[in-house]
Amino acid sequence: MNKNKTENTLLKRDKWKYGVIIPVLTVVIFLIIWELMVRVGVIPQRYLPKPSELGNVFIDKLSNPRPEDSTLPSNILSSLQVSLSGFLVAVVLGIPLGWFIGWYKGINRFVRPIFEIIRPIPPIAWIPLTILLLGIGFRAKVFIIFFSAFVPCVINSYTGIKLTNITLINVAKTCGASYFQILTKVGIPSSLPMVFAGIRIALGASWASLVAAEMLAADSGLGFMIMMGRQFTRPDLIVLGMVVIGLIGALFAFILSKLEKKMVRWRSIK
Repeated sequence: MNKNKTENTLLKRDKWKYGVIIPVLTVVIFLIIWELMVRVGVIPQRYLPKPSELGNVFIDKLSNPRPEDSTLPSNILSSLQVSLSGFLVAVVLGIPLGWFIGWYKGINRFVRPIFEIIRPIPPIAWIPLTILLLGIGFRAKVFIIFFSAFVPCVINSYTGIKLTNITLINVAKTCGASYFQILTKVGIPSSLPMVFAGIRIALGASWASLVAAEMLAADSGLGFMIMMGRQFTRPDLIVLGMVVIGLIGALFAFILSKLEKKMVRWRSIK
């Protein structure tokens, strides 16, 4: 009893140490080095603002719409609305498609050739055509996000279900399970680790494409704010937009890791 209690205490201590203290300490050290390098002139301040100045810019942009005529909360909300719309549609359509392509040979032979032609096309290459067809509004940006997130969702769900243990499939057949039952009870659960890996990749790709789309054709959003920072020679706005994107991405990654732990309980995740 005492041994188990000691082990649990050590596990909690290690979790706090490696999950909280060390990551926070790493970020603090990075910010200190950044601040010192700018202060001593190793990096010119006209190219990279100090972290202490970014805090002031952040507070100012919460209510100040200049120079791009939009406050920071409005830009964040605009980017989140577009990014999550395209991302969620890609997840809902891409993951099942990957499962079906990997599981059913007929669907594989029919869909995979078309998918293999479309897959290598960079999402940014769709931007000019999308602008011609849909303009620069909400639907155009959602389509670009959808395409960038759709491909990794399909590939990873396809790979995950193809890696299903053949022994588990044979056991299910022996027990009298149908092909569809094996898919839902064996194939899909075993593919979830790869599926979540694909969702993480899709999330990063959707943000990258969103910033590119907003920098090319938009009137609001974090990418638009970064572009305005370049036009008005405001490196503080550029870096602020980059930092906000990074923080939002880290938050979504944290949420995905928690969701994965709940949905893939049979797999030990550190």
